[in-house]
Amino acid sequence: MKVQKSPITGKPMRAVYEPDRIKYRGEDFDCIYTSFRDDDNGESFTTTESDAVWFNQVTNQYREKHGIPYQDEIVSLRERYGVSASKMALILGFGTNQYRLYEEGEVPSESNGKMIRSAMNPKVFLDLVRSSRHQLTEKEYAKISLRVEEVIARSEGWHNEVFERERLFLSGRGLANGFAPQSTVRLKNLLLYILEQMGDTFQTKMNKVLFYVDFLSYRERGMAISGLAYQAREFGPVPQRWDRVYSAFDEVEEQLHLVQGQECISLKAGAKADTNWFSKDEKAVVDEVCEKFKDMTSRTISNLSHKEKAWKENVGKTDTIPFCEAFSLEGI
Repeated sequence: MKVQKSPITGKPMRAVYEPDRIKYRGEDFDCIYTSFRDDDNGESFTTTESDAVWFNQVTNQYREKHGIPYQDEIVSLRERYGVSASKMALILGFGTNQYRLYEEGEVPSESNGKMIRSAMNPKVFLDLVRSSRHQLTEKEYAKISLRVEEVIARSEGWHNEVFERERLFLSGRGLANGFAPQSTVRLKNLLLYILEQMGDTFQTKMNKVLFYVDFLSYRERGMAISGLAYQAREFGPVPQRWDRVYSAFDEVEEQLHLVQGQECISLKAGAKADTNWFSKDEKAVVDEVCEKFKDMTSRTISNLSHKEKAWKENVGKTDTIPFCEAFSLEGI
């Protein structure tokens, strides 16, 4: 988040991160509450952005617990079938504007959430379309049915994508990976985007850069970016299956180097990144991290990561690093 200035004194305020427990839809969820303290007069303030981070932490835990799709999944589902929000609402049996509200961030009820998740199976959705035939015009019905049938015909490629996701992402989408979307294409373009800005980068350094990208994004947005989860290893925080991730994409070129008698692998962008996969806020986070660490050596950034509470309190453990540690970052 940007440095906040006191509305009273005009001076920069100090960000304060405090553990909190919030009741949402009758259930308790742990989160970190962000405020800004004016130390001159003791007043505290929040911003729209800090409130959004708090809201995302709580509602994403609720979504994970009850199997409710995330906001981006709800948007991409409709786009996949080429259906308007109002027609999606009609086919799924929701109120007229309900699907649009879900796309804008409202959390579906548990029953509606599970209905949306069921519709992610194109064969199930086609059956729902057929059940709604008399509520659609003949032209609408023919157009939607054809599109869904095309999606079903391409399902082999979709299954390949699922296989690749399971091969690269050890932890499923949830608190363990900062609730980030999990897509191999998105991950590839993130690596390429980082390499475009950083230049050739050793794997050891890339591990730390990804850690700072995801944890800073969680602190600033309430959601990570890469879809990866992290563990605290001897040489610092690393993404799970990091070696498999870097070798998965032909566009991310690996080069072998001999450094002080040891073999090291650097990464190089072999194609241009498609930044359309990322929001403006996500790109801003990546830009900030790359600018911070671009000229830093692998050893220096590793030493910096060893000072992080996220590493010190989790090194030697088999569990993933909790994303609540994002609020204790010191390196950025």
